[in-house]
Amino acid sequence: MRNATGSVIEWPSDIASARTIQEALRSQVVREDELGPVNTVAGVDVGFEDQGRTTRAAVAVLAFPGLEPVAQAISRSPTRFPYVPGYLSFRELPAVLEALERLAGIPDLILCDGQGLAHPRRFGLACHLGVLTGIPCIGVAKSRLVGSHDALPPDKGQWVPLRDKDETIGAVVRTRARVSPVYVSIGHRVNLETAIDYTLRCTTRFRLPETTRHAHRLASGLSE
Repeated sequence: MRNATGSVIEWPSDIASARTIQEALRSQVVREDELGPVNTVAGVDVGFEDQGRTTRAAVAVLAFPGLEPVAQAISRSPTRFPYVPGYLSFRELPAVLEALERLAGIPDLILCDGQGLAHPRRFGLACHLGVLTGIPCIGVAKSRLVGSHDALPPDKGQWVPLRDKDETIGAVVRTRARVSPVYVSIGHRVNLETAIDYTLRCTTRFRLPETTRHAHRLASGLSE
């Protein structure tokens, strides 16, 4: 398995090595827009089989802006890393990258079910995936990993900054009125305002973006 530059990816087996990789790669995250035309958006999600021994990764590609499904891919591989909050990309990305390689074409933008910059070391799964592949990525997480924020108005489309140590690391976004928000952050090659915009444009009548919903069904074995 190779990264965007063609180098072979070496995956760590312990926390200390994983942290070293995060700290080495986080400077490569591009926090400004480097997007071309966006005609396809993708969601990625991961599930586990065989009591966690097998990682099942799914990629669902939708047309944009219509959000009709146009492609999908699933991969299964041995689980290589333990479940440790803050290091989930090392557990999930090997299988995600294999699934992406099975697609006939590269999606223009990926919305990840996880954190981007809204991470203790500013290098969550969406950042890691973006840096490895070169694909623009957004983190759209269901829960907060780090940071604090002001009260969020109840209406759909409202958002407030998510801050940590005087730094804005993401946004708390209301995708459905009076329903729990999602936590949006830069992954790679998008700025925060763009990340919020695409998250809302990919969300219809549910809390989560359609990209995430389709990928989750595939990763959970609900559809193939």
